[in-house]
Amino acid sequence: MTGRRRAALLATATVGALAMLSGCSPDSVVEGSSISVELAAPFTSLNDATGYGNTATNTAVAYATGADFTFYDNTASLVRDESFGRIEVVADEPFAMRYTVAEGVTWSDGVPVDAADLLLSWAASSGALNTPGLSDDDVVDDATGAYRDDAASDVVFFDGALNSGLQHVSQTPQIGSDGRSITLVYDQYFADWELAFSMGLPAHVVAESALTLESGADDSAADSKQRMIDAIVDRTADLAPISRMWSTGFTAEELRAHPDRLVTSGPYTLNEPQDGEPVRLTVNERYSGEHRPRYERIDIHTGGNPLESVQRLANGDVDVITPQPSGELQGVLNDTDGVRIAGGYDAVYEHLDLRFANSRNQAIENPLVRQALLTVLPRQQIVDELVATGADADATAPRDSFVLMPGSAGYQHAVDSNGSAGFADPDVKAATRLLAEAGVTAPEVCVLFDPANPRRVQEFQLIRDAAAPAGFVVSDCSDPNWLEMLGDPGAYDAALFAWRSTNSGVTGLSSRLHSTEGATNFSFYASAPVDGLLGELAISRDSAEQEDLLAAIDEQLWADGYGAPLYQYPQLVAHDESVDGIVPSPMPPGVFWNVWEWQPAGN
Repeated sequence: MTGRRRAALLATATVGALAMLSGCSPDSVVEGSSISVELAAPFTSLNDATGYGNTATNTAVAYATGADFTFYDNTASLVRDESFGRIEVVADEPFAMRYTVAEGVTWSDGVPVDAADLLLSWAASSGALNTPGLSDDDVVDDATGAYRDDAASDVVFFDGALNSGLQHVSQTPQIGSDGRSITLVYDQYFADWELAFSMGLPAHVVAESALTLESGADDSAADSKQRMIDAIVDRTADLAPISRMWSTGFTAEELRAHPDRLVTSGPYTLNEPQDGEPVRLTVNERYSGEHRPRYERIDIHTGGNPLESVQRLANGDVDVITPQPSGELQGVLNDTDGVRIAGGYDAVYEHLDLRFANSRNQAIENPLVRQALLTVLPRQQIVDELVATGADADATAPRDSFVLMPGSAGYQHAVDSNGSAGFADPDVKAATRLLAEAGVTAPEVCVLFDPANPRRVQEFQLIRDAAAPAGFVVSDCSDPNWLEMLGDPGAYDAALFAWRSTNSGVTGLSSRLHSTEGATNFSFYASAPVDGLLGELAISRDSAEQEDLLAAIDEQLWADGYGAPLYQYPQLVAHDESVDGIVPSPMPPGVFWNVWEWQPAGN
């Protein structure tokens, strides 16, 4: 498994609720208005469902230029956008859902969004059509997002979100008689059914770019869509070039070479990306949904040093920045005139994982040793010294759940019963007793982390110093290639890194906790009770029952000495006072979730 795919899979689960929001009127665009936003990373791909394209900046661009059936608001609640289309449960046994695009919805080139586009999205993220036995390592180049030179031309490999839930829809979806809908039939009930499917790339553009079609034909888009449908339904030879184009044809480099692929369905369109220049979004005049934007143009810049970002904001070079929070940065922003600050949680949390097998020094595999180490972890000190920013008072407390985000439904219920209170404060005497009971003297625990991340270096030092009085020898296993080393047998005893939530689902936990199915179970954790609870969670239809199951999983993880959640990342967005409507969400795409509500102050 490559680092890019590992990064894409590092996700936790929280529980979301449903809400409905109203959109804005179609005449709300302010003529001549523009806004500049600075994000941490450069834009590299319009297809953020691929391993290469799965970055925060790419997701923000794809979101602003794409329409979909659902999105997250600033409370991490899932919202349906019925101006784009409807989701309906049409059968309970077998469990089936119908997705229908609303009448009149088109791509930015005027071609209707329809069943061909929906069918392509299923093919790309179900894995049902991929050549068996292949992984992204075999096919896609990590550095460029292109197919490897040695990848066979007849390989079918969609580098999509293959663990999103559509892997449980093994049957080819049925196209509705209206031509705008498909029906997904699940192999078994899937608790996160509402999160499994999302829109993506235009089928006619993918097909036209991948296949040799008659040029100049009036019905070329229709022909392309039909070729796409035939390829998926009949498994024709067209699948190989289609999958290649879907996976690799929408990187920034490819878009510069082929600007005809810049076709989108959302409030904004993407201008041809220029190397070294800001990414420019402009209003999509053919967009007919409720999310009609106010700003006519958005320029997205790539940031760097947070303090330099604040200076650019103060100088008026950018209007919105999203720097990594720190106490120093908070103080500078507080003293900067004309700036507004929005804080809260990000859907990322820091944690320490302990290995249950295949460790470097073996001592950590003893459950008493794991409990002893957790007993001396200075979690509150880590938060106080490294995290607390003043942007959000709740960010001054450690996170106490492995499976739920602070503030989410069920979080306090889990914390009240999961046993985390026993690890609130370091207790050297208790740790010493546990080590004596284990019959272990001076156990060595080598910690893997990113040596280039100052905060991780400080976390390691605080843990090392706090554990030493109990007899632990905490050593440094840091490595610049730490991401590639996650899961490597014998490489380390514990790991410091972060999990990122990409949705509010409950089934994603299996990826890192299940003893046999966990693609990111880097700790080799194996628990029959947790496996059973995960199985129940996957088919649970009741939110209250899901909360109880999550709390039970949490309790077992603490009891087993799985590791320790350290803190939820604080989120910091600063913007010029000339901008209204900036209210960041903890879920991707973060500050961009309500991009259509951004507007000049007083508008």
